[in-house]
Amino acid sequence: MVAGLLAIAAASMLGDRIGVAAPLLLVLLGIGISVLPFVPEIELEPEWILAGVLPPLLYSASVSMPAMDFRREFGAIGGLSVLLVVLSAVVLGFFFSWVIPDLNIWWGIALGAIVSPTDAVATSIVRGLPVSKRVVSILEGEGLLNDATALVLLRTAIAGAAASVSLWGVLGDFAFAVAVAAVIGFVIGHLNLAVRSRVADSTVNTVISFTVPFLAAIPAEELGASGLVAAVVAGLVTGHGAPRSLSPRHRLSDAQNWRAVELVLEGAVFLTMGLELASIVADVVDDHRGIGSAAVIAAGALVLTILVRAAFVAPLIRWLRRRAARGESMKPRLSDAAGRLDGTADDYLFHGRRRAPSAGQVERFRTRIRRGLADIDYFLAAPLDWRDGTVVVWAGMRGAVTLAAAQTLPEDTPARSLLILIAFLVAAGSLLLQGGSLERVVGWVTPHTDDDNAEEDNAQQEGIRRLLIDATTEGQDRSAEISAQRSALLDARDDGLFDADSLERALTVLDAEQIGLELRNRPEG
Repeated sequence: MVAGLLAIAAASMLGDRIGVAAPLLLVLLGIGISVLPFVPEIELEPEWILAGVLPPLLYSASVSMPAMDFRREFGAIGGLSVLLVVLSAVVLGFFFSWVIPDLNIWWGIALGAIVSPTDAVATSIVRGLPVSKRVVSILEGEGLLNDATALVLLRTAIAGAAASVSLWGVLGDFAFAVAVAAVIGFVIGHLNLAVRSRVADSTVNTVISFTVPFLAAIPAEELGASGLVAAVVAGLVTGHGAPRSLSPRHRLSDAQNWRAVELVLEGAVFLTMGLELASIVADVVDDHRGIGSAAVIAAGALVLTILVRAAFVAPLIRWLRRRAARGESMKPRLSDAAGRLDGTADDYLFHGRRRAPSAGQVERFRTRIRRGLADIDYFLAAPLDWRDGTVVVWAGMRGAVTLAAAQTLPEDTPARSLLILIAFLVAAGSLLLQGGSLERVVGWVTPHTDDDNAEEDNAQQEGIRRLLIDATTEGQDRSAEISAQRSALLDARDDGLFDADSLERALTVLDAEQIGLELRNRPEG
């Protein structure tokens, strides 16, 4: 374990210097170590990854993901994390049942469900590349949710191999798994904020935060729902409400400590993934299965996953562009409605109602209009085209989730060791091929980047600056001024008026100033 921690730290530092993502280095290092004759076979229980590693990783990723961007891109995220996973699993299921002898369609779909979802940790490679922030949000949102779809589908396919299952039964299981998990995650997220807002010590506060993903995931799994979805929802609720409920010190402590946890867990996942190669290959040899045939089947499956993803993403990009065009056509009407609400002609907008709307109803309607206009401006300012779609396709890498899910196959699964090896080769090949060439692909297609919108970014910063000036009170207490400015920023975030990253940077500046004031005003001794 000591050597593993040192390897993770070394890969992180070396990756930054040579321009290669640390996960790729760790996979290669693990594969290289696993083939050494004096290294014992390493097998990791899949539950350690599915129940012990993924909940905190997905929770941490969802906390740092702006809820506003998740809401705006939810159509694309939902399509990729549900429809694409199901489509890929079915297509791959027919492929596997065709090329693997004595494998029926249900076991083929089970293996298809295993290799269909992209890995949230693997797609983190794209964060450091100059791609559109919309592409990053879509990929991160997809990685947060598609694991749940794949695991539910895997469970259903295994049941289908033993007995008949109905389409409505599958849909019912999926709806139950997601709905119950979402409710549990929502409740745990709010309880997390309520409890931690009353804890003064930042260290204790962070220790409590380490339990939150498990407090959401474990009850959900016990009820037959998706623990991963519960952890993701708890993270989204926490990330959205933390600036209002938690002090700057608490949030800074959370960010620093969770970054360390992420680094260790992500590195351990990829290093272990490479180390397990020798054990998997040994199982295939013992079963007298052909390693060469497994490699050929895995290569065909990897190509098929990319082709299916490309066939799905192409119409998705067209749909997103049409949605932006519809929003542009609606913008004049929404602007007119906003102007009337800001004036005195409320009766025009609420004509036909039996009674006049309350002030709260008018304000909620005004907020919805402002948010709708901000969303339209967001989609029009960063339209997606075929270049962004190419990045979305090529960045859809498989990872450790695929290997962990494969190892949950029952012992009586036909050609079980061969299926696990195929899953490993697909995941490893995806990481090395797509992850290793992603930067070059981004350079080839030259998608829209934030540098192309420097003028817009300047306008965003100027708008935030005016917002902060307007929110500053005339009192002598600078702490009160900062609180007013923070509230103004959070209101702007909820209305979707500014870019989430720009607002986050402004909040970071205010947090740093607030912490400095607290340190200066701390009593001596």
